[in-house]
Amino acid sequence: MDGPIDDFLKALHAEISTIGEGAPASYIPELAKVDPKLCGIAIATVDGAVHVAGDWDRAFTIQSISKAFVYGHALEVHGRDRVLEQVGVEPSGDSFNSIALDTVNKRPFNPMVNSGAIATAELIEGADVEERRANLEAMFARFAGRALTLDEATYLSEKATGHRNRAIAWMMLSAGMIEREPEEVLDLYFRQCSYNVTARDLAIMGATLVNDGVNPVTGKRALDAEYCPDVLTVMLSCGMYNYAGQWAYEVGLPAKSGVSGGILAVIPGQAAVAIFSPPIDANGNSIRALAACKRIAERFGLHMFRTHPDPRTVIRYELDGRQVRSKRTRSLRELEILFRAGPRIRLLAVQDALYFGSVDRLLRRAKDLAAEADYLILDLRRVSHADAAARTLLAEFHTDMRRSGDKVIFANLEADGPLASLHAHLAETLGDLSRAVFDSRDRALEYCEDRLIAEVLPGGEMQTANVAEFELFRGLGADDLACLKAIAEPLSRPAGTVLAREGEEAARFFVIMRGSASVCAEVATPTGLKTVRFSVLGPGQSFGERALIGGGPRVADVVAESDVELLGFSLAAVEELAAQRPTILIRLLANISGELAERLQVASAEIRALEM
Repeated sequence: MDGPIDDFLKALHAEISTIGEGAPASYIPELAKVDPKLCGIAIATVDGAVHVAGDWDRAFTIQSISKAFVYGHALEVHGRDRVLEQVGVEPSGDSFNSIALDTVNKRPFNPMVNSGAIATAELIEGADVEERRANLEAMFARFAGRALTLDEATYLSEKATGHRNRAIAWMMLSAGMIEREPEEVLDLYFRQCSYNVTARDLAIMGATLVNDGVNPVTGKRALDAEYCPDVLTVMLSCGMYNYAGQWAYEVGLPAKSGVSGGILAVIPGQAAVAIFSPPIDANGNSIRALAACKRIAERFGLHMFRTHPDPRTVIRYELDGRQVRSKRTRSLRELEILFRAGPRIRLLAVQDALYFGSVDRLLRRAKDLAAEADYLILDLRRVSHADAAARTLLAEFHTDMRRSGDKVIFANLEADGPLASLHAHLAETLGDLSRAVFDSRDRALEYCEDRLIAEVLPGGEMQTANVAEFELFRGLGADDLACLKAIAEPLSRPAGTVLAREGEEAARFFVIMRGSASVCAEVATPTGLKTVRFSVLGPGQSFGERALIGGGPRVADVVAESDVELLGFSLAAVEELAAQRPTILIRLLANISGELAERLQVASAEIRALEM
């Protein structure tokens, strides 16, 4: 079923199709043969969605729009300094086929006019003509997500009639702006302009540029992310030739046009729009495509200087250690410590994209909280992106805070997640991340809590296997405890062992004597299955004991996080003992109820925090 964008494009196509001005380019004979009524529109987003209308699947030659992609290829192969030696980045103010050159710097003005495009064509990688042709074709295929075909008729037509381009090339050779034989360079330039694309192809190619060089449909890299801003900048300032200033004023998006009737406009970080309609104006721009781009920009407010995020929303909420706790099950003594020390842990839930303005606001508040707390957790679970400014500022902030102790902690930051670039930058800047970066808020909170508890209990809560102090056995007399010990089975298991498996019938429960274990399960996420910890159990704590209440299969896995020592209790043995000493079962059930109430309280606090 069509959505709002599809409906809008259909209406837009019907609207611009009625425009009758202009005519197909005639200076290239093959272009003059194209049906002037053709009109196609496509929008491709950075997450791979494509919306189309009209003659979106009609092939046309890419022409000058190819200049943007060849320029990116030249930058990636040779680097900025070398490319800038050969072609500048200044708007010329002249038509696309002007013979004017920058004689002061001995180079064409920019890569979007013919002279500059001829200069960058010379920079296409390859040891010989055939290799350069193959590399050109492979480059186009990466951007489009499929192999593009050469329109032989148009290629030969351009080659036979491109005398003005020949004049430009020979003049550039005489001025030392190119080195190879002009006819060889021109042959490659005529080829790059003669590959067939559809509006859909072109939209995907543009979306690849604004997706940091990764094709959003195939997921394959087409251009190093470092050079995408270079290409987009030149497209904005020079892509529409001597109409570029008016275009930037009215539409305000990087764009490139071609005399075959195509215009590619990109919305940085979001999408690309491609329109094809052959009738062009005196500047060489498609009249219908110009009208469509203006309409799209107006309708959705896409002008670069009218769209901006609000840095004031970067902080979703603030909590302290009394309002949110880790999933580690704690003893009553530990809970008392954490309640008193709770304000010494502060958590900032961060959201949306991080950039200069939002990080500035975030760090101003973070600095205030860090002055009041021992540990400040920045929870990045709802952050979608961190740009170069954000990465630099966050690393510098952490470095400053580290001088007064390991105060700042990043949660929900993984090496292979959406914030991988931030993780890599912190690793490069800070070195050891073991005390600074955690893959979940739960583990970050547990780390902070453990350190606060260790101040009061340096050796930990449970150092001896004194079952009388265990929560499950609270209130039982010495004789009752002796009876329970008599039916207990001592067990030792290494780290990583699955102690209880989800779905299996519960025939016994366990008490941890030493070590720790996590209660966890696999849950579906947008990126696939992920193991989620529901709670972490330590010495004196039990699992599987709810089977005493109603039996049934286990509802989660329990995995040893370290080497563990356990006491295993058969349910049948406990029931047999309870028949002789019923007060034992009553006390166990009462203690289990209290433990479940405590876990429910923790879960409720977690849910409240998630809903904020």
